[in-house]
Amino acid sequence: MNPLRSAILAAARSDRLRTTITAARPTRAVVDRFVAGETTADALRVATELAGAGCVVSLDHLGEDVTDAAEAGRVVDAYREVVAALADAGLADRVEVSVKLSALGQALGADGERIAADHAASICAAAAEAGTTVTVDAEDHTTTDSTLRVVATLRETWPWVGAVLQAQLRRTEDDCRALAGAGSRVRLCKGAYAEPESAAHAVAGEVRASFARCAGVLLDGAGLPMFATHDPALIGPLTERLRATGRDPRTVEFQMLYGVRPDEQRRLAGEGHTVRVYVPYGTQWYGYLMRRLAERPANVGFFLRALAGRR
Repeated sequence: MNPLRSAILAAARSDRLRTTITAARPTRAVVDRFVAGETTADALRVATELAGAGCVVSLDHLGEDVTDAAEAGRVVDAYREVVAALADAGLADRVEVSVKLSALGQALGADGERIAADHAASICAAAAEAGTTVTVDAEDHTTTDSTLRVVATLRETWPWVGAVLQAQLRRTEDDCRALAGAGSRVRLCKGAYAEPESAAHAVAGEVRASFARCAGVLLDGAGLPMFATHDPALIGPLTERLRATGRDPRTVEFQMLYGVRPDEQRRLAGEGHTVRVYVPYGTQWYGYLMRRLAERPANVGFFLRALAGRR
């Protein structure tokens, strides 16, 4: 793994650095670029702007690794609130929500998986009533089996529940084959967690090659592939394949993060592709921000300029 990326991901786990960085006023410039804000109103404002620009959206209420049952309940309440707000604003057909099971209690001991599944079901029920959908995010490789079990359970009632697979994991090509069935919504991303080499590809070129193979499996399947990447070396061949095969662009999504390559988002949308922007919001932005910095060195320069007051 790139030493800079390793250092940033280590910083994401440092309570001391978390305190220092979150207290620094210039950090706000970076947060505002990648995070919609802290409230439901902020999330709706950004979602409305993006929908007006021709994109669809996935909202992520930031938080993970919750070890307090009451906090997990508050996360559920936040999701139910934003889903109801989407319905009231007439955005439910263009904006869904993404959830992390670790924010819903997955780590709460032996019953964590059941607790998280019950909480996710509550969010899915609210989403169904509002007319929108839910995608269950991937986290580090130790949670993959548990997360996919929960997704399978949720899909028994709500078959539109989205799954997320990470191309950096060595197992993912097989998981793509298992999840490429009719109607299956699968978001394929590279992966943003520090993983052991035994479980994950360690070299950027290997991750890119794995993504391309996994994308091919999903495109050959009967589901809805959702390609979450900003990498031109992946986007170019994917769009060319869609053109060459004459595939309806509405049967594929390109997904990108809020604040990352917005010009490319608009370009793809302008060409008729479905572009979904992943929009995080909430107060627990530190870990998310660190992973964004680790993914792209240019973001580190932006961050350092902001801290120095030279945004």
